[in-house]
Amino acid sequence: MNRHGFAFTVHARCPETAARQATFDTPHGPVSTPAFMPVGTRATVKGAMPRDLREIGSQMLLANTYHLHLRPGEEVVRKLGGLHGMMAWDGPILTDSGGYQVFSMGDINRVTEQGVRFKSIVDGSMIDLTPERAVDIQQALAADVQMAFDHCPSDPTDRKLVSEATDRTHRWLERGVRHHRATGGEDRGQALFGIVQGGAFEDLRAASVDAVCSHDLIGYAIGGVSVGEDREAMRLAVSAAAPRLPEDRPRYLMGVGTPRDFFDAIERGIDLFDCVTPTRHARNHMAFTTEGIRNLRNQGYAEDPRPLDPNCDCPCCTQYSRGTLRHLSVTQEMLGGMLLTLHNLRFFHRLMQRIREAIPAGRLLALRDEVVEASSRRLTPED
Repeated sequence: MNRHGFAFTVHARCPETAARQATFDTPHGPVSTPAFMPVGTRATVKGAMPRDLREIGSQMLLANTYHLHLRPGEEVVRKLGGLHGMMAWDGPILTDSGGYQVFSMGDINRVTEQGVRFKSIVDGSMIDLTPERAVDIQQALAADVQMAFDHCPSDPTDRKLVSEATDRTHRWLERGVRHHRATGGEDRGQALFGIVQGGAFEDLRAASVDAVCSHDLIGYAIGGVSVGEDREAMRLAVSAAAPRLPEDRPRYLMGVGTPRDFFDAIERGIDLFDCVTPTRHARNHMAFTTEGIRNLRNQGYAEDPRPLDPNCDCPCCTQYSRGTLRHLSVTQEMLGGMLLTLHNLRFFHRLMQRIREAIPAGRLLALRDEVVEASSRRLTPED
């Protein structure tokens, strides 16, 4: 696939799994995959400067259509140079469509065939979001990759609910693709990705892949996972969908973000990920390390002179001690959350880099064995 500044090239495949190491080229630069995208919901990754994001290995960022529509509004973003100008980020950007908010804000919205009516969390006013409106907003935001508006069901195990939401997603995609093409989005270097739904049902996932991939799009995503289901249901959803997606297009698993989940999905052929986990954990003083997860509020770290992770090269680990980080955490100093944000993101990016190196070397499963158990271990100051 190579068109309108976008290309996807597979360089290596894992002999034991469906994992692949590739490059996703965009108008704002290449992304080496598998890759993790930090979440900048309101046009900023909380607590991180764009310069620092680049230095720790971030390649592509994510922002959210619904929240930016509320504040400051897509026309303001357009006047400020689009998301790239507003965020001072010259790399690729992806925007979610607002479809996740159909799920997460189910108590303040109403779904119809036309679209979704939301109650604004800012001033209580009513907002109508449709497949066409989601395209218009994202074109004003001027992200490289735009997500089609979808209906993410509230319970992925309720077959009737999932079936209705999945069918509606397909009808909305038809409208979104038509509008995206009529308004020349792809010609301006703005790709539209379709989203596969289907909950925890293999047949619904397979049928959704067929429906979504009937549209010739630059990339495809798997949605409706990590919404409260157990890990086995998530694996089923990815296993049912990923192998059926086109080999020559990027595959994006939405909203998934733990090392174990990464390996599960990459082994099934997924290329792109996003999640708030590393940044939200950082703001709650939790750090992912090569030894396990540390809670920096623990009193046992108060006089600990050691680096947070002796195997990490981020600014947090190379310049600050666990004792200092503990002080910053318990006193709620902004620097504590900022440093841990950079560290957690660096941990995720280094893991993806190691995975990219392991795939062509035939070491992916060995790396999984090395990483997964340690990454989920809860550490004490004595560890």
